[in-house]
Amino acid sequence: MEIEKFGDLEKNAPLKSKNTYRIEAFAKYLLHPYTIEDLKNFLKYVNQKEIPYFVIGNGSNIILSDGTYPGIIVKLDKLNQIIYNQEEVEVQSGVMLNKLSYDILNHGLKGLEWASGIPGTIGGCVFNNAGAYNEEIFNFISEVTYLTKEGNLITKSKEEIPYGYRTSWFKNNKDNIIISVKLKLEKGVKDESLQIIQNRLERRLMSQPLDKPSAGSVFRNPSNEMPSWRLIDEVGLKGYRIGDA
Repeated sequence: MEIEKFGDLEKNAPLKSKNTYRIEAFAKYLLHPYTIEDLKNFLKYVNQKEIPYFVIGNGSNIILSDGTYPGIIVKLDKLNQIIYNQEEVEVQSGVMLNKLSYDILNHGLKGLEWASGIPGTIGGCVFNNAGAYNEEIFNFISEVTYLTKEGNLITKSKEEIPYGYRTSWFKNNKDNIIISVKLKLEKGVKDESLQIIQNRLERRLMSQPLDKPSAGSVFRNPSNEMPSWRLIDEVGLKGYRIGDA
């Protein structure tokens, strides 16, 4: 099959391990492109053949249909390079954000301690402008490089990309695929950053059922003064479920 030219291809692929809700879903094809050029050629191919496709990161911010996706699921986990240039770090979209938050410490940098518990890729986190502890990924971005549906590689500065609380321009322009991100960080002290991370891990272990399939905290806060958990508690919806959700 021609699709095999564009990366590692799985047929009739189970997706249960590819989403953090552990939904029993399948894809007719699951593709892991090796390079940006593979991804460009793939886009040209599926556009010509009119084949549906869907790009995922770590599957930590999606709810999959519990059937079989008829097209091609694209997972960018093989685009995972990290390049350091003093306080500037260029990260490909398949790198896990929690892994990156530890990796920068070994290069004498700080700034992503808040992200150590986020189980998403950097590409997905930019797409959603993920954040925690009053920080968000766009606070640290200098530029983003992405592929258009036509396969054109474009780089935009942070100032050229509209974004807001848990959203970005990419959410309304889903045909574009985030390829890499440049982050501007600061010099730090590794032990101090590790202590911050450890303190927050202990808080999470006390407050969240980490042994259950989930995507972590998924409710958007209407404001810092009125967090969503408080509203849910006050209207008596804590524990409410529809089916298995």
